[in-house]
Amino acid sequence: MNDSPARPDAPVLDVWCELQCPDCRDALDDLRALRARYGDRLELRLRHFPLEKHKHAFAAAQAAEEAQEQGKGWEYVEAVLGRVGELDRGGEPFLVEVARELGLDAEEFDTALVDGRHILIVDADQAEGQAIGVTGTPTYVIGGERLDGGKSQEGLRERVTEIADRLLAAGS
Repeated sequence: MNDSPARPDAPVLDVWCELQCPDCRDALDDLRALRARYGDRLELRLRHFPLEKHKHAFAAAQAAEEAQEQGKGWEYVEAVLGRVGELDRGGEPFLVEVARELGLDAEEFDTALVDGRHILIVDADQAEGQAIGVTGTPTYVIGGERLDGGKSQEGLRERVTEIADRLLAAGS
């Protein structure tokens, strides 16, 4: 999922994330800082990796894809991650309510969650994550390096910045 167009030659930062994950919520500040620092010079892509231990994570990933389709993918992701506890308690009705709060078509969200139109995207992301060794969230992949934020967020923004700066310098 990516709703801000990057330059065609921009390095890619894949963020394997789960919207019911407290560690992913904690990583939001880092993601905002990276988006602010690099703008269109770094392509930041949210990749879905719902964990079985969070019962609403798969539905949340599908909802994020619907928000992307309606033009507010990152805004929706940030809104849901910022309220992980409410997602734990509220489930799918909470996901629809967040869509309504953001001015999205809430009825279409509800329909998308029922008809499963985004399941293949979520399944594909999860399968790719498993294939490259993602085991928890958040996990970052940039420049061929996998950085596991599920173990610790400490120093991750600096490490991503270091790799992105190196990739940008090599590309110019």
